[in-house]
Amino acid sequence: MKKTTNYKAINRASWNNRVETHLSSAFYDLNGFLNGKSSLKSIELDLLGNVKGKSILHLQCHFGQDTISLSRLGAHATGIDLSDKAIEAAKKIAADTNSKTTFICCDIYDLPKHLKKRFDIVFTSYGTIGWLPDLSEWSEIISRFLKPGGKFVFVEFHPVVWMFDDNFEKIGYNYFNSGAIVETEQGTYADKNAGIEQEYVMWNHSLSEVIHNLLMAGLEIKAFEEFDYSPYNCFNHTVEIAPGKFRIKHLENKIPMVYSLVATKKNTSSE
Repeated sequence: MKKTTNYKAINRASWNNRVETHLSSAFYDLNGFLNGKSSLKSIELDLLGNVKGKSILHLQCHFGQDTISLSRLGAHATGIDLSDKAIEAAKKIAADTNSKTTFICCDIYDLPKHLKKRFDIVFTSYGTIGWLPDLSEWSEIISRFLKPGGKFVFVEFHPVVWMFDDNFEKIGYNYFNSGAIVETEQGTYADKNAGIEQEYVMWNHSLSEVIHNLLMAGLEIKAFEEFDYSPYNCFNHTVEIAPGKFRIKHLENKIPMVYSLVATKKNTSSE
């Protein structure tokens, strides 16, 4: 039996192991968030538009800062995540901030067992699809939970970034999905010096794989954009080229670091 057969258990343990460190990290700035700071970035805010009164399903929400930020903008937000410790923290943060945000702990592929309603918007962002082996099923989940005419908003690190080794010195990985990548990490992106270690299983996904599967699930691509910076300082050898905009210092603006996509579900008479 291949080790990756049990990737969900491995990754749940991996994310559970990160939660305490992430909650106390400057990266997530929990104190600032509890005092009203939004965790959402301008890229996704521009694509989401006015969400007041809208129902939003946030996939792979970690401990829910973005989900709660959407609630603060007036949305009826539901966040889901694989990590039980993250969802436990999300519920506490929601209670501490008097947020009515809903949280569900489950694997994304199991979501139909836990949720039946449809949403105006499905949202997911930054470091999510790499944890998923099957984008066909991912796309079907998105389509299933969107109302006819509903909008999918997606912001993700560019697959070119994941081709490099950790120090961005050489190409270490395949651009295309060539199977599971099983590795062990010291520290975490939110605190590289943290005294934690976790094993994880990931997959690289090309742009064509993403777009093809969304189209096959009945979604229409309405917008697509690439960015030569990351709004998160989560990589090695970065430089801040403007407030909240980071690049790999020695690569300057030569590689795409993030992309965004908006798609809508076709409004058919059978829906």
